[in-house]
Amino acid sequence: MNELTTAPSYAIRGLELLGWRDMQHALDYLYAGGSLRSGTLVAINAEKILAAEREQEVRTLIENAEYKYADGISVVRSIRKKFPGAVVSRVPGADLWEALMQRAGREGTPVFLIGGKPEILAQTEVKLRGQWQVNIVGSQDGYFKPEQQAALFERIRDSGAAIITVAMGSPRQEIFMRDCRKVYPDALYMGVGGTYDVFTGHVKRAPKVWQNLGLEWLYRLLSQPSRITRQIKLLRYLGWHYTGRL
Repeated sequence: MNELTTAPSYAIRGLELLGWRDMQHALDYLYAGGSLRSGTLVAINAEKILAAEREQEVRTLIENAEYKYADGISVVRSIRKKFPGAVVSRVPGADLWEALMQRAGREGTPVFLIGGKPEILAQTEVKLRGQWQVNIVGSQDGYFKPEQQAALFERIRDSGAAIITVAMGSPRQEIFMRDCRKVYPDALYMGVGGTYDVFTGHVKRAPKVWQNLGLEWLYRLLSQPSRITRQIKLLRYLGWHYTGRL
């Protein structure tokens, strides 16, 4: 098999993560031989690893996802520390989603969008169609009732979508993807959190220089000081990193 369509796997705290060299490697892997893979994509950062340690349901959801990749710089550094010589780069989920949408537009891949506020979702659709001619075959904002979920699963199945992106936050989006796949397994599912908000300009990401330095977390903290309690929890992860308990 072509090395572009394969990727090594690295275990961090018992979770097997894909080692993508860069964004192009990620795209080549997901569109292996020109044929889009099916399964579930989950972005892994330190916060998600901590959640997996605390809650068995979260751990099971993550373990059952076929494609777990390093979204956080802390996780990338942990892989490089535990596996010297590993050639792996951070692939931010928001950037991967945009790259996938651009590729989907070029390939004519049918896409279904789920989650977000109604107005944000509508703006996302307009921008995707205008910017990359994405073939959006259906959408649903995140404000639906539990009793409407079964009908939504059927809508997704009947749409024939090959990529389904779910912006609901964790672990709600992972639970949704798990349950939807029972009805419609033959597609690539991707949890994207607040990506639609970023894509439509409602939420600002850190400038590229901060991202390249691996300091996006610090930019978010400075922009939103209320995140400090979340950041303090990450000290436990740093302890694992520096004491070799990865």
